[in-house]
Amino acid sequence: MTAPLFMNTPDRTAVKVCGVRSGEQALAVVQAGADVLGINFWPKSKRFISLEEALPWLFELKGVVPRVAVTVNATDDELRALHESGGLDWLQLHGDETPDRVRSLTQQGLPVFKALGIKDEAMLDAAAEFPGDTLLLDAYAPVEYGGSGETMDWSLGARAVKDWPERQIVLAGGLTPDNVAAAIQQVRPAAVDVASGVESAPGVKDLELVKRFVEAAATAV
Repeated sequence: MTAPLFMNTPDRTAVKVCGVRSGEQALAVVQAGADVLGINFWPKSKRFISLEEALPWLFELKGVVPRVAVTVNATDDELRALHESGGLDWLQLHGDETPDRVRSLTQQGLPVFKALGIKDEAMLDAAAEFPGDTLLLDAYAPVEYGGSGETMDWSLGARAVKDWPERQIVLAGGLTPDNVAAAIQQVRPAAVDVASGVESAPGVKDLELVKRFVEAAATAV
């Protein structure tokens, strides 16, 4: 059975840093305090890396932090290949997957969780149909499928945490070292997810920004 993506620590919000593209960068981000790493396998992403490139350093991180494959509309075979590679612990579905598709993948034994762009109450209500203990809520950006730098409505994230106490809600979308504490204070998510907010360029993590982000998240009360 797959362990929870985020350890339950009521006094602390976990940090997932997404779009890591090298082993050196990954290790530095972990040393800066990240709890989970996201690796983007969507070819159209500015943060894309191939599985073949990533596997050597992903193997070195086994057991260090959870390694999450970020995917967009990947086929069952593609998801299975990521899972069976041994270099990844979770598969994040950031595309147009339906609740039935997510349910089917779960029944196949794949460790998946859904990421959704949310723009209003109706979209949040629809998110309830998705199975799984973890749900990532992002800004609504259907063309970019995440990583847009846009901020989502935090009041919707707060409602999700209140309505689904049994779920791990991950808050994403436009988070930076300057606003993450306020976001945590309003939403109280299990984790926050950041990509562009800690970069000097797409796919290039600024370690000082990562450290500031982690520190800000840790001090939010």
